[in-house]
Amino acid sequence: MAGDAGEKTEAPTPRRRKEARDKGQIARSQDLTPAVILLVGLVTMQVVGPHIWSQLLFIMHRGLEATGPVADHQLVPQASAAAVAICRMLIPLLLLVFVAALVALYWQVGFLFTWHPVKPDLNKLNPLSGVQRMFSARTLMASLINVAKLLVLVAVAYVSVKGSLGKVLYAFRMDHHDVYTMIAVALLKLGIRLAIVLILLALADYAYQRYRHEKDLRMSKEEVREELKHMDGDPTMKRRRREVALKLAMQRIQRDVPQADVIVTNPTHLAIALRYRPEEMNAPRVVAKGADLMAIRIRQIAAVHRVPIVERRELARMMYDVVEVGQEIPERFYEAIAEVLAYVYELSGKNMRPQPVAM
Repeated sequence: MAGDAGEKTEAPTPRRRKEARDKGQIARSQDLTPAVILLVGLVTMQVVGPHIWSQLLFIMHRGLEATGPVADHQLVPQASAAAVAICRMLIPLLLLVFVAALVALYWQVGFLFTWHPVKPDLNKLNPLSGVQRMFSARTLMASLINVAKLLVLVAVAYVSVKGSLGKVLYAFRMDHHDVYTMIAVALLKLGIRLAIVLILLALADYAYQRYRHEKDLRMSKEEVREELKHMDGDPTMKRRRREVALKLAMQRIQRDVPQADVIVTNPTHLAIALRYRPEEMNAPRVVAKGADLMAIRIRQIAAVHRVPIVERRELARMMYDVVEVGQEIPERFYEAIAEVLAYVYELSGKNMRPQPVAM
């Protein structure tokens, strides 16, 4: 049994998950965000690249076509104008890549800000711990995964380059501008294919990281019990508090039920004890109420002290939900309670007491 208690077979509690998240222990792939940045950047370049290239050539030609030497006072304004023009072209591209990176990161982690991972930790400087991490099973698995990723990327690159070898063999017959275009298009296609493969590999790695993270957070049965004690309190103390509350409730109904004028029941599940003193109260007051076992106890005490018990199912149910112990009944119950009291006084042979009236 002691061995079973130490096995981490239980799902982590919400508190365990929150503590791990606050410490920066989250499931995410290190490769997904760079892969998304690469793909978005390359696809954007494929769409707007020709326009950016033509604008850069225009800026270069305009600078080279200038006749005569450039005065010192003209050099800075011309360079600034060229830099501003280049920034206007590149800033939208950079913003798009930045947003893509944020989306990829938020999809994995959500919003999280913590300083815990960068806090100084002397254990990280321990050479023995570093050697143990280097030769651990987890490090070996990570190395094998990285080697597998590299092999997949090499295979994709080989297939892509092999398909373009025919064009490369005839490059000497092409104009230099066509050669540059062919190389740029081939590299762009190769980059997009590699980026797509990287994203697929990163998604698989993310699924593995989530599985490993969930496994690391698992708890033993003893840990779950200790967690519940901290979250909800000690079960022994909670049971003790319930026993004390029940004892006090029993003492209260033992004292108050004998002073009641009538017990309204459901008939077995609910019991409400009512007391009415016209000189003291504006309306009948609930001195005790209970359900199930408490209702049985109220009826037993009422029977011993000869307190009338009247069955009114709907009335008992409505009053039990609305009126608390110590409160006077609401005005909407005046007529029904007046009938019950009149019936009780008639049976007992007492004079009819004043009925409750609205104030």
